[in-house]
Amino acid sequence: MRAVIRRGGALVVDEMATPVAAAGQVLCKTLVCGICGSDLHALDHYDHMIDLTQRIGGFSHMKKGADTVFGHEFCCEVLEAGPDTAGRFKAGARVVSMPGLMGPDGMETIGYSSRIPGGFAQELLLSEMLMLEVPNGLSAEHAALTEPLAVGEHAVAKAEATPDHALMVVGCGPVGLAVIASLKARGLGPIVAADYSAERRAAAQRMGAEIIVDPAQVSPHDSWASLGVPASRADGVIAAAQGKDVRRPLIFECVGAPGVVQSLAMAAPPGARIVVAGVCMETDAIEPLVLISKEIELRYVLGYTPEEFGASLRNLAEGVTAYAGAITGVVGLDETPDAFKRLQTDKSQIKIMVAPGKWPPPPPRGPPPPVGEERRPAELSPPSGGSKAEGREGGYGLRNLVSPSWAVDATSLPSML
Repeated sequence: MRAVIRRGGALVVDEMATPVAAAGQVLCKTLVCGICGSDLHALDHYDHMIDLTQRIGGFSHMKKGADTVFGHEFCCEVLEAGPDTAGRFKAGARVVSMPGLMGPDGMETIGYSSRIPGGFAQELLLSEMLMLEVPNGLSAEHAALTEPLAVGEHAVAKAEATPDHALMVVGCGPVGLAVIASLKARGLGPIVAADYSAERRAAAQRMGAEIIVDPAQVSPHDSWASLGVPASRADGVIAAAQGKDVRRPLIFECVGAPGVVQSLAMAAPPGARIVVAGVCMETDAIEPLVLISKEIELRYVLGYTPEEFGASLRNLAEGVTAYAGAITGVVGLDETPDAFKRLQTDKSQIKIMVAPGKWPPPPPRGPPPPVGEERRPAELSPPSGGSKAEGREGGYGLRNLVSPSWAVDATSLPSML
């Protein structure tokens, strides 16, 4: 099969072995897979991500010097089930899944492994217990937005947003838009949305944000007074004494660049809560006294829960969210390396989808091997100088996302900006 492979620090389109389903796994055809900001990070900061994962006590399935196929925001078509599966999904069913592949040694993150392919390949493996069938009427492109929308759902849940909060989203890329969509799905607002890109500001308005700000022209923080947020502690005391409604500022940082948290802390009103959903890949600095003097609260968020993933699919299917408006293009495998470059340099682009069967069409799948002939799992190229790695329920219900024998660690799923 064909795939977009990170090799030698660049993306190349090449052939690789088709994966073979092991116990509990299902072989699927990738219909579409979104390019995530974390894919851009992994392309440029590959070794750093591996080193940092190890420094914080984790285990990375990406290996230095090895081929890796990214892609974790996918919608797929079921081809065939492996051994020891329950047969919940018929061939031809369209599905989405949390990007985790269960195996005898635990869960491996799809799209961040040098052993198994991610969604930028024509075929991939999914764990049957994590799969959800796509409801009729929802396109593959929109269904593939389940994963990034779940990131916004999780950020809003962790923020504990309520109608008493005054809301601001800084950065209207895929994560910022997912946050806005998730806030509006809860009926919360008004929302101040700030981004330098006119296209992204327009997308934020489509998501439902009421106050759209170009930071090059005006500070988004000028909006706090109109939202009922006191400019100082003294103003808050006076407003409360006068019986006025006082709202607490809640800011979502969805940029992920050095200096952003510090600048938000400097400009935010006292008592603000800043939820950091943007992923900064560099060492950053803040002045603690700024946050201490204003009693500013920082919350860092990552990933999502199985329930939030299922809720995101439901919201997309039922039209509760306008997040489908984040898509700005669909490309084939051969166009994917250029799409990465456009996302890195052209801020009018937001969410580009990769459709492996778009152009050229995938070659026909070969016949099964003769009886008694072993089919080996697909393996990517090994690290330099090393050896190869060893090694439904219908609708969008959540019951097939849980099992008493294991638990998903959502923080192990690198769904970032």
